[in-house]
Amino acid sequence: MLTVEQNEELTRVGPGTPMGELLRRYWYPIAFEQDFDSVPTKTVRLLSEDWTLFKTPKSGRYGIVAEHCPHRSASLTYGVVHEDGIRCGYHGWKWDFDGNCLEQPAEADNQNFRDRVKQKAGKAQVMGGMVWVYVGPEPAPELPRFDVFVMDGVKDCGYATLPCNWLQIMENSVDPHHVEWLHGYYFNFMGETQGFDAPKAFQKKHLKTGFEEMEWGILKRRVLEGGTEDNDDWKVGHPLVFPFYMRVGGAGIDQMQIRVPVDDTTTWKLFYSNHAPTGGQWEPQDRPVFYEYKWRDEQGRFITDYIEGQDIMAWVSQGAVTDRTQEHLGRSDAGVAMLRKMFKENMKKVANGEDPLGTVREKHDIIPLPCERDKFGAEREFAAAFISMGSMRYSPQKQLLLDLHEDAWANREKAGAGA
Repeated sequence: MLTVEQNEELTRVGPGTPMGELLRRYWYPIAFEQDFDSVPTKTVRLLSEDWTLFKTPKSGRYGIVAEHCPHRSASLTYGVVHEDGIRCGYHGWKWDFDGNCLEQPAEADNQNFRDRVKQKAGKAQVMGGMVWVYVGPEPAPELPRFDVFVMDGVKDCGYATLPCNWLQIMENSVDPHHVEWLHGYYFNFMGETQGFDAPKAFQKKHLKTGFEEMEWGILKRRVLEGGTEDNDDWKVGHPLVFPFYMRVGGAGIDQMQIRVPVDDTTTWKLFYSNHAPTGGQWEPQDRPVFYEYKWRDEQGRFITDYIEGQDIMAWVSQGAVTDRTQEHLGRSDAGVAMLRKMFKENMKKVANGEDPLGTVREKHDIIPLPCERDKFGAEREFAAAFISMGSMRYSPQKQLLLDLHEDAWANREKAGAGA
């Protein structure tokens, strides 16, 4: 268990906090390109601060500045966007992409005053149909082009805003034993009581688990009953990508789970998937399909008859910020302990002026990440269950995804029969 002070250090993300300063060294997805199809601005909240995200009318360049104008605090989200920045609608003060004041119409002869007033600003760019921002100190690192966001395939992304701290979601990523219980035993119970068949792929017991530090975070491995260390689940595994992703997938599905720390008690949770099964055929997409998945019913109860809904129940029911002074970790929680140690080490790096883990300084086209292909030794069943009994069941293109994977499987069988 942790002390109150240790828990605060790990969970508070505002400016000036140790964790907040660490997290400000990374890029975050904060909006979708489609959000700007009809309006040029959007208010966003990130790391306990409010921001105005804007898109210029001609060049389509994105910028991000603190929401409230330094003059008299009017919201810049209701300002006027120009090619060289954004102008406050209240008194016309104009700000460039770096937060410099370009104009103060009523202070035309006071250049010294204009030069002294600055607005907090960050960097913004597009990848994978999402607008990503960096709000930390200069020089900004490169936006990591992780494979899922830039590979070819059919892209699909479910999202929801959850009323809990981001860290309790991240700790779930290094807790493999929850799969056989929450998504196995509990899922089977839900099926028996509600009249459906829970997927068997998630019910296998863990015989062995392993964690090792790697270039991008922590690699998680497992051996399931009936399996060996020669199986993908152990031989390849999949990573927690420090500090706020988990890379998962299998059976032609590649997914990045993204946990954006909105503030101390709110997380924007995205499941960003790419579908490119061997033997499959698909049409090029202009943009991913984005949709909101449900996690509470009309009575306010958690919806727990699908995979991610079960996770959300476990995360949110811990409280807005988990009270870790009351926890009792066992040997099966080795991954959780490793993750907390990693956060503490990287908070120290930032305090010492060093780049934290996963900082990208070189330009690149793609960053491949390890991820098992034959998930749980149940490739065909896994793909169908992941789509129809996971958050993708809320996708407008759910049937297209199911058909894509089933057709790909049939094509591979046909090719194998003809070999």
